[in-house]
Amino acid sequence: MKEYTYTEKKDTRSGFGAGLLELGRTNPNVVALCADLTGSLKMDAFQKEFPERFYQVGIAEANMMGLAAGMTIGGKIPFTGTFANFSTGRVYDQIRQSIAYSGKNVKICASHAGLTLGEDGATHQILEDVGMMKMLPHMTVINPCDFNQTKAATIAIAEFEGPVYLRFGRPTVPNFTPADQKFEIGKAVMLNEGTDVTILATGHLVWKAIEAGHALAEKGIDAEIINIHTIKPLDNEAILNSVRKTKCVVTAEEHQLNGGLGDAVAQLLGRNLPTPLEMVGVNDSFGESGTPDQLMEKYGLNVESIVAAAERAISRK
Repeated sequence: MKEYTYTEKKDTRSGFGAGLLELGRTNPNVVALCADLTGSLKMDAFQKEFPERFYQVGIAEANMMGLAAGMTIGGKIPFTGTFANFSTGRVYDQIRQSIAYSGKNVKICASHAGLTLGEDGATHQILEDVGMMKMLPHMTVINPCDFNQTKAATIAIAEFEGPVYLRFGRPTVPNFTPADQKFEIGKAVMLNEGTDVTILATGHLVWKAIEAGHALAEKGIDAEIINIHTIKPLDNEAILNSVRKTKCVVTAEEHQLNGGLGDAVAQLLGRNLPTPLEMVGVNDSFGESGTPDQLMEKYGLNVESIVAAAERAISRK
């Protein structure tokens, strides 16, 4: 099992803030809109340096999406920022009608996604957002795993023409991917080559998958671990090539099992390569208040659950 190390833990929302600031300095068409959460989204550095390109719309998320859609007509590249719940559930109609339908070049940037929002509780812990966004025609869905990859993804989507949903979070997580990485939309990242089981992880579960790989290695199980940072479009080739070799697969995500990465992989395998599949995620449930670590443990988004899922998948070959 390949060794990965990190020198610090950092929150992925700060990766977004760093990427947005860099874009402000290199791309004059980039503008930013925020729904009264500038500090929480780490957009304050962009606001301070480029006040003429920053729009504070207040607690009016639907209006923010309409403004962003209109700005694209004039050649601007708008990045909207608010919590994932307000970036999707509250404004689904505006995204569908004003952005996705006509393929507007809006970058919907969503922080505080999933259970790791923690103490704010179930009303804010959206676990359906990936499903909502990936079902929209023309929408690209990206869920990076650490600070460096979130920064790289933020920079990359500015060069991509079309609507994007970029999902990230509040907690600090190991920052282990290269600082100078080139982010390729739709291209999965091989983290460890193996022969016994494929583990496909996204977002905060990527580091958990790496830890699970070490635990499995101690049991004599050789896991292939792949970082699926882009959920739509899915890297079908990378997944199918891996599964042809290992003949079983586990998905791991901080999202509902319904509509998330696991669903997308199940569709791919069902159409092309029926294979034993186990999924780690939230099983048809809302969250609750608690620390991020407590919630990840309670809902089974942990190393132990990935290891157990891998062993079940192997037993079904």
